[in-house]
Amino acid sequence: MNRKYKAPPIQEVLVEFKFIPDSKWDMTIPGLIYEKVKKDFPERQEQTGIGIQFQKTEKGFAHKVSPAPPRIQFYRKDKTALLQVAPNILIINQLKPYPSWKKFKPMIDKIFKVYKQVVFPKGLEKIRLRYINKIDTHKEELKLEEYFNLYPEMPENIAPNCSGFIARIEIPYKDNRDHLSITIGSSTPEDPKEISMVLDLDYLLDKTDAIPLNDYKKWLEQAHSVIEDTFESCITERTRNLFMEEK
Repeated sequence: MNRKYKAPPIQEVLVEFKFIPDSKWDMTIPGLIYEKVKKDFPERQEQTGIGIQFQKTEKGFAHKVSPAPPRIQFYRKDKTALLQVAPNILIINQLKPYPSWKKFKPMIDKIFKVYKQVVFPKGLEKIRLRYINKIDTHKEELKLEEYFNLYPEMPENIAPNCSGFIARIEIPYKDNRDHLSITIGSSTPEDPKEISMVLDLDYLLDKTDAIPLNDYKKWLEQAHSVIEDTFESCITERTRNLFMEEK
């Protein structure tokens, strides 16, 4: 379902490649990559922090917080895009304004080729394609059914007291090779008179070496198609009107 909007809600799109660990990695690699991308991504900095992941447990999903390896980040001058490099990890982030999938793909391909030329990865452990959408309304109350086809339903006696929410669904694809995580929740609005909601669609290849290294393009096309269809299935016509759909 290829709809176009004048004011799309996309805050960030990211592609993450996690490669099969290889002892050949060393700290000269980010510098070699930078030499090949500095024309497009001239600003660099080191980022350290923590990693937050959802893990399956017997009781459902739980957060796991762990130290993350240092990442070297290369920014575009206008800070609308960046790439991040860490041991066996390559992440490509596109921030607002998101151009289009058709225009984002060539950037992914160009950076992936640079990484291959420098690192010579053994294979793919995981791939992730993630779209983070933020939806702002001027409504004074949360009436999720007016904006979403997918939302947590609450008993009437507690619904008026709800000041925030979050819900997450996991859907398997390709005989459990992949899965899609749909997270919907409230967010802090920039304008206190507004209500902000986030719709986070995260499609993940979850089996090591399940596809050949050079088949990533085909996988990304499938992932994008699933995310695009899921996004449209999750929202209502009223929400589309917020984005000013182009007919």
